[in-house]
Amino acid sequence: MRRLVAHITETGILSVKELVYRHETTLRNIALVLSIILWLALLIATFGAVLIYIAIIALFAVIAHSGLIAHLRGNGIRITPTQMPDLYERMATCTRTLQMAMPDAYLVNGNGVLNAFATRFLGRNFVVLLSDVVDSMDDRPDALNFYIGHELGHIRQHHLTWAKVLAPAMFLPLIGAAYSRAREYTCDRHGLAVCANPEDAQYGLAALAAGKRRWRSVDLAEFSASAAFRPGFWMSLHELVGDYPWLNKRQAWLRAIAEGRKPKLGGRNAFAYVFALWLPRIPGLGVAGGMIVIAYIAIAAAVAIPAYQDYLHRANVAAAITDAAPYQSAVAQYAMKNRVWPESIDQVGLPSFAGDKSVSTIQLGPKGELNVSLAGSLHGHILQLSPYLSQGQIHWACGGDVPTKALPLTCTKD
Repeated sequence: MRRLVAHITETGILSVKELVYRHETTLRNIALVLSIILWLALLIATFGAVLIYIAIIALFAVIAHSGLIAHLRGNGIRITPTQMPDLYERMATCTRTLQMAMPDAYLVNGNGVLNAFATRFLGRNFVVLLSDVVDSMDDRPDALNFYIGHELGHIRQHHLTWAKVLAPAMFLPLIGAAYSRAREYTCDRHGLAVCANPEDAQYGLAALAAGKRRWRSVDLAEFSASAAFRPGFWMSLHELVGDYPWLNKRQAWLRAIAEGRKPKLGGRNAFAYVFALWLPRIPGLGVAGGMIVIAYIAIAAAVAIPAYQDYLHRANVAAAITDAAPYQSAVAQYAMKNRVWPESIDQVGLPSFAGDKSVSTIQLGPKGELNVSLAGSLHGHILQLSPYLSQGQIHWACGGDVPTKALPLTCTKD
């Protein structure tokens, strides 16, 4: 960390390694291995059909993302040498410091939100500054560099591209959230690197906690020191499933790096790791989003699974009736011709049923009754087809232990 400070204050030349949080590369490599395994598992389990879904999702993602870009270009102010020249010069200085190309930059009405974000669309990088964060830094304009540097860090480290590759692992508990938090620490270092005064970065971050006016009165040392207290179970749990570190921890890191020392951070509750391992998460939404999604899935499953089961049962019975149709016809013809019911399948001139996915056997009972032993979703159930004479014609009634709602409308229950 002392080398990082020396580069910032003396040469202004920074190495990528010094700007990357110590655990990010390791966590990304673990996430990459897990993502490859998950991608291959999906590919094999779906016999390649997952590629179709990926293509469909990608298409909808592009359409949705294009809406954001269209909004920026139509409603935002593009930052250029002649449009918002002060912001343009600040962007240019930050990109030169980080030795990277300048992305497209826009200023957008923040509607009270203090933030900035980076995005990428069809190979082009964008940095968006919300107006409130720009206005809130009037008293300390260099603190705006922290926000710019942070978002440039996402672009410089290719986080936006890696997010697509690592998508499966980002849904995993612990590892997905840990990698996301590591990216934020890395980008905070980029934000610090483009601030001539380390306090600019610290005040920029403090504004996220205290708001656009009260940040001026924040005691930076006290705010950083608050991260040294050991958090309880719940605070530890929600950090472990969250995509962002607590702001006081980020502040402690910024202050420690600037002072060339290690930050003093309170350890997490050990039991929180065990619970976090079993909590679902949605990238960007955390455990709350995961719980909501699970609730929706449970409700949908409660409705869809019985309906799908009924569909399978109806399909099973329909196939069984189709299989039995030649035997019904043969029994009816034998009875009309001989005035008696046949006593065996051989008498009607048909071979024994060989069995298929829907029916295991078809046997002839007394009075021409056909006992159809079902396979498939109704395996073990018997569909009884009983002939009866009405107005000189033979009709068939359905019986057995098959659920009534699985029978077709044309099949009368006896």
